[in-house]
Amino acid sequence: MIAMFLYIYIYIYIIVGAKENGYVGVGKEVEMEPDISPSLAYASPPGSVNVHHSDADVKSFFFESDLHEGSKMKLSFPKIKNSAKFLPRQVSESIPFSTTKLPEILAHFSMKSKSLQAKAMEDTLKVCEAPALNGEDKYCATSLESLVDFGVSKLGNQIKIISPTQVQREDPHVYTIGRGTKMIGDKSVECHKLNYVYAVFYCHEVQGTRAYRVPLKQQLQQQREDGDVALAVCHSDTSAWNPKNEAFQQLKVKPGTVPICHFLSSDTLFLVNK
Repeated sequence: MIAMFLYIYIYIYIIVGAKENGYVGVGKEVEMEPDISPSLAYASPPGSVNVHHSDADVKSFFFESDLHEGSKMKLSFPKIKNSAKFLPRQVSESIPFSTTKLPEILAHFSMKSKSLQAKAMEDTLKVCEAPALNGEDKYCATSLESLVDFGVSKLGNQIKIISPTQVQREDPHVYTIGRGTKMIGDKSVECHKLNYVYAVFYCHEVQGTRAYRVPLKQQLQQQREDGDVALAVCHSDTSAWNPKNEAFQQLKVKPGTVPICHFLSSDTLFLVNK
């Protein structure tokens, strides 16, 4: 009964609050981002923003100590183009979901095996089949119901779902952290939308992760009280990350030495205890 109410609550949340991102409905005609493939072993953390940006001054990663009022960062919040829709659980569970069944999957959706979309789907399947990192519990949710079930299994029945506010400026811009940065949880589940023909979310609970609500102001907003709000996640243990991770190159640190933070993209769903 509790799980049923959670489905209803999150379904309403997604209908009302995330409809523009294509989290609901069923459809085969989708827009994916085949040129941005999910990376294995945190070569680039799923759900982070600004990764692989051509502007060297744009910050993809930063230190936890940077999260204070007055701190300035050059950031980019790209528009998410992945419009894939959720399938009902009974439908998604009837469709194969593995690299060994990729030809069958492509045939089911009438997709060409050599297409960019097929490559993006194959990369997603590899991410989902890759072993979890140390201290990580992971799960690829292929339906809203399975996403909720995973969240409940890790956090209990009393959970709430948070979607990062989409900052209203895509081009790189200098932001100043405003007053009121607040930690919203140290036990959470992050669900990042992956490239696939229907909605698939890479959900994981990572030990030693802290989430913050961060007020951001553009230079033109300095005399105003309002501004944008973004969600930042800080990982205290990066010892299992790929040493070639862009975070280490950008921050010039080694794995496992200091907490590393990044902002969440707008297609990430964040689950925490109420």
